[in-house]
Amino acid sequence: MKTLISTLLLFFTTCIFAQVPQGISYQAIALNGSGNPVVSSYVGVRLSVLDNSATGTVLYTETHTKTTSPQGLFNLVIGQGTPTTGTFSTINWGTNSKFLKVEMDASGGTNYVLVGTTQLLSVPYAMTAGNLSGSSANDSIEDNKYSNFAFYDSSTDATYAFNQITGTWVSQAGGSPTSGTIVSSNGNFAFYDSSTDKTYAFNKKTGTWVSQNGGSPTSSTIVSSNGNFAFYDSSTDSTYVFNQNTATWVSQSGGSPTSGTIISSNGNFAFYDSSTDKTYAFNKKTGTWISQNGGSPTSGTIVSSNGNFAFYDSSADTTYVFNKNTGAWIAQSGGSPTANTIVISSSN
Repeated sequence: MKTLISTLLLFFTTCIFAQVPQGISYQAIALNGSGNPVVSSYVGVRLSVLDNSATGTVLYTETHTKTTSPQGLFNLVIGQGTPTTGTFSTINWGTNSKFLKVEMDASGGTNYVLVGTTQLLSVPYAMTAGNLSGSSANDSIEDNKYSNFAFYDSSTDATYAFNQITGTWVSQAGGSPTSGTIVSSNGNFAFYDSSTDKTYAFNKKTGTWVSQNGGSPTSSTIVSSNGNFAFYDSSTDSTYVFNQNTATWVSQSGGSPTSGTIISSNGNFAFYDSSTDKTYAFNKKTGTWISQNGGSPTSGTIVSSNGNFAFYDSSADTTYVFNKNTGAWIAQSGGSPTANTIVISSSN
């Protein structure tokens, strides 16, 4: 019999309708048809914002794939998933009531089953759908905060990562005793091994190490951001990104061995390549590199914020912005090559 998720314990959903929210914090416990938590597993979630009623017009829909904790808890931000209908930023929160429709797939796929629909309120609220045996809601929220650990052992010439989700150590041959050579980000780890000339990334979701030929033993050459990693390899003149969502390395020809030339922001990366006179941006949602003619090798000319990037190109007298939501570069004539002339206004 197919397992269904029949209910959720929603701890809090907060949004301030006096201003346009940039995201809605959402935490829940996934329960199966028997009322037991779906623990340490992938779950697929589809969330829809409905207008005016529980059966109203769908204004926006997005999907997530999340890993539950040993208590079945997961968290996400509505507005930061993969959009399938509408645009979150264009929702008019000032008119009509808004309702949240929740659908899930316990196996982590896209065979979504309706969990329920509830009204979004302008203050925090809680909706109890069951009790956790031997654990309070606050304990479960605290337990969802985890810490992974890694170290290198010279006697075995191996690097070990402890994954709290599975409660196991996972080893990978190679590494270095030098301080700072194991790079960490959001529960994931990466290191370069000179004996094999490979860079390895540990993915907390899959619990495995994934290798990529190339890299550098120099400190700070592995750039990290929100669980993703990037490095430039001079032997192939390519830049590589490890995407934790797909557990794969993705390459792009070009880059630079100079420190600080790979710009990171919210799991996305960007760099300028002088040989092609192009600026490239990696989008973690699509898992692809997107190029734009122009740019500059001067440090600080690529500006980043919340996973987006911007730069000015003097040859075209144009300013370009990479939009992480659309995965595209957008041009605007004009600008200035002077440092700090692109002003950032980030949302909270």
